[in-house]
Amino acid sequence: MIIPVLTASRPGGEERHHGDRAASADESITAWALAARGGDPAAVDRFVRALHRDVVRYVAHLSADPQAADDLAQDTFLRALGSLHRFEGRSSARTWLLAIARRAVIDSLRHAAARPRASEAADWRSAVELAQPRGLPGFDDGVALLDLLAALPGDRREAFVLTQMMGLSYAEAALIGDCPVGTVRSRVARARATLIALLAEAEAQARVRATDLRSAA
Repeated sequence: MIIPVLTASRPGGEERHHGDRAASADESITAWALAARGGDPAAVDRFVRALHRDVVRYVAHLSADPQAADDLAQDTFLRALGSLHRFEGRSSARTWLLAIARRAVIDSLRHAAARPRASEAADWRSAVELAQPRGLPGFDDGVALLDLLAALPGDRREAFVLTQMMGLSYAEAALIGDCPVGTVRSRVARARATLIALLAEAEAQARVRATDLRSAA
């Protein structure tokens, strides 16, 4: 089975239309961030509401810990609002905020490494299932996307999530990851190839199980 979210590209007109809408949304969010910097409380609320879901998704995938996503998102926004006076709109507010989220995750991982905490594997698996994205095109209900993504190296997972799931451009992902655009493209290509191979393997195993069940019936 070919997975559209991994392999298919939009028709040119639709892709441009999607890009125009995304650019328009980013312009509005950036304008709210600049207004929030000036002390507009309504703009602060719009800015946070507009990007909260993106931040939660990003930190959940980057940290590979869905249970920590809300705390990491809160930390991200506290950091952002505390440094909003330094935001000048040179990049989109979304890109600026996700770069802050990335630093929040890195700091959290360093803290966890310094003070390791025990966790029950069963609880972790349950949390992953509860956080599993639904309705993504091309993925059957039996395929856990988070499990597939968890098999990727962190840098490839981050590049794939930013560009293929959150819709950021390669240039924006490069700014967030502090690396060249070509590096992002390479990471996404390798992540896509790995995910397709993992999915094919999972489907082959499912066919074998189905054959065994029919034979046993």
